[in-house]
Amino acid sequence: MPTEDINPRSKYIDALPIEEIINLMNYENLLVIKTINSAKGSIASAINDAVDTIRSGGSLVYIGAGTSGRLGILDASEIPPTFNVTGEVVRAVIAGGEKALTEAVEGAEDDEDAGAKAVSGIGEKDMLLGITTSGSTPFTISALKEGKRRGAKCWLLTCNDVGYGFLDGVIKLIVGPEIIAGSTRLKGGTATKIVLNMISTATMIRLGKVYKGFMVDVIPSNKKLRRRALRIIRDVTGCEDEEAEVLFGKSGGNAKTAILMYMKGLNNGEAKELLERSGNSLRKALGE
Repeated sequence: MPTEDINPRSKYIDALPIEEIINLMNYENLLVIKTINSAKGSIASAINDAVDTIRSGGSLVYIGAGTSGRLGILDASEIPPTFNVTGEVVRAVIAGGEKALTEAVEGAEDDEDAGAKAVSGIGEKDMLLGITTSGSTPFTISALKEGKRRGAKCWLLTCNDVGYGFLDGVIKLIVGPEIIAGSTRLKGGTATKIVLNMISTATMIRLGKVYKGFMVDVIPSNKKLRRRALRIIRDVTGCEDEEAEVLFGKSGGNAKTAILMYMKGLNNGEAKELLERSGNSLRKALGE
């Protein structure tokens, strides 16, 4: 596998000054962006499947081991507060369970039975995205096979040129050898993090969770996010700070509803009803 090979550019990395190590890492990371761009067709197809899945009431489920699993957990955990969805909409499973978030769990990635059991709740409405840099992690591949048996859409995100006939699609991020052979927490991890961001973010955008670059469904769960929600209301509508506060209160703390109340002259109930008829898209509700 290319990710296990020696990178000729880093053959003498242990003898380089720190500044040159940084330069080399930056160069390798620039290659990651080119690699991701070459995979944009498959990334877009996966996003379309994710949108269809969530619109139909299903879940997008990431599953992986080690770094791949941790990156899935990280991305999934940030979706609810940013886009005001439940934790079931985008969720993640890691081999070895919660303990594996902070330490290596011996043998977890090789446990095929655990992989199959980990997706026992998956159904035909759901989409399973297996994350494995090597493309061959037994836990993850077993989970995908079981997910497909259960009728779910099944995708693989990998950094090697592999494929499985039972999958709905494969996102191949061929990043090549790492500067430390086999250390896929580097380019492999960077590429994976970026693509997971793309998949979850673009999916939420398509589901109406973003308007003019603003996270209009943000949950104001702390002071910072409350200030952000008020700023969104003010910047989108052009209203004054005091009016934004009033709208925010009357909307039940929902920036999207508050904006629609102001722009259409509606009360809270009317705004929510219009949003529901518009598929929760603020742009559609405003007739744009």
